[in-house]
Amino acid sequence: MSQYKKRYLEDQILKLSKSFPILLLTGARQVGKTTLLQHMSEKSGLKHQYISLDEFEIRSLAKRDPGMFLKQYPAPLIIDEIQYAPELLPYIKAEVDRNKKKGSYWLTGSQQFYLMKNVSESLAGRVAILKMLGLSSAEEKEIIYQKQPWSPDQKITNNNSETITEIFKRIIQGSFPAVSNKPTPPLDAFYGSYVQTYIDRDLRDLVKVSSLSSFDKFIRLCAARTATMLNLSDLARDSDITVNTAKEWLSLLESAGQIYLLRPYYQNLSKRLVKAPKLYFLDTGLVSYLTGWRNPISTSRGAFAGQLFESYVFSEIFKSYLHRGVEPRLYYYRTKEKVEIDIIIEKNGVLMPVEIKLSSRVQESDIPGILKLQKEHKNCGQSVVIALTRQNYAISDNIKVLSSSVIL
Repeated sequence: MSQYKKRYLEDQILKLSKSFPILLLTGARQVGKTTLLQHMSEKSGLKHQYISLDEFEIRSLAKRDPGMFLKQYPAPLIIDEIQYAPELLPYIKAEVDRNKKKGSYWLTGSQQFYLMKNVSESLAGRVAILKMLGLSSAEEKEIIYQKQPWSPDQKITNNNSETITEIFKRIIQGSFPAVSNKPTPPLDAFYGSYVQTYIDRDLRDLVKVSSLSSFDKFIRLCAARTATMLNLSDLARDSDITVNTAKEWLSLLESAGQIYLLRPYYQNLSKRLVKAPKLYFLDTGLVSYLTGWRNPISTSRGAFAGQLFESYVFSEIFKSYLHRGVEPRLYYYRTKEKVEIDIIIEKNGVLMPVEIKLSSRVQESDIPGILKLQKEHKNCGQSVVIALTRQNYAISDNIKVLSSSVIL
């Protein structure tokens, strides 16, 4: 039996279950949603009954007769993969309106493509929604929980103890709880099964994919583009599909929790929506599998190392916020002269730049984007460079170079 590792969302689940009758936990398959809710149900004393709509007979009853389903499985209840039976949602609403009990229903969903529209229409004002990714590095190392998400302006006390090879071993392993268990399962077998069982099956259920090989090719081409600006026309052409199909398939991957599209920062809000986003895969183990980079040493020295490291750092920052119940304001920065900053964290109106460098030593000449933003924006705050350094240091009063281990 695998050892349970504390997830930083635990506090939010308990807090929100005291205020809302329904909790919805969304996230990709296998990130640990069910394990977390079952653990918290036991820990809180609520002792929810558990039921999964992955099981065909149970799903059939839920869709055919939602009222009978809720009588057969009364609250408190955990319903896994609620997206398979949206017919349940109006009946759950009626039930919580009757009994008024907080924490009655805990729901999970691994595909938000249609789910969120149904939830917003049926459960408005009654449901708290949390998003979950795989284990953060801090969760995997079982570092003591800190209430505040990571921010560039935090005081840093710890240096990095990991070598470059150890960092890339973590990157290639990925963040799914199943691959963090000891002994670690064969990674190629795990990710091969994951792609076939979950990604291909789940997404094909939602859209008519004329050729499975086309869809598989599309996912692999997306993986090769992680941490880069998305050129939709090029992606569609290389995948031998239309631009509209590429848009639809990207939306599916995003709603399944596999990718994130990072929007550019502009002072004019409308411009944010028309410029190309950056594409990030949220699990670097999956990216490594899809792109064929499997050895930590050769990967750290290879052509794809920079994209993998940037994807890893972005995912760690994203987890730091989501796993504390916070939806972060994250962007990237790019001028017409193509001066870039990898990530902008907007916090209370202050812009905090984060550059990511595959280097152990960083100088001011390496970060023209940060220097430009600091010069032109009076609301630019503390800036950091996340690099492959083992010793944190300052370039100037408001630019620090830090290891990835500071992101908790």
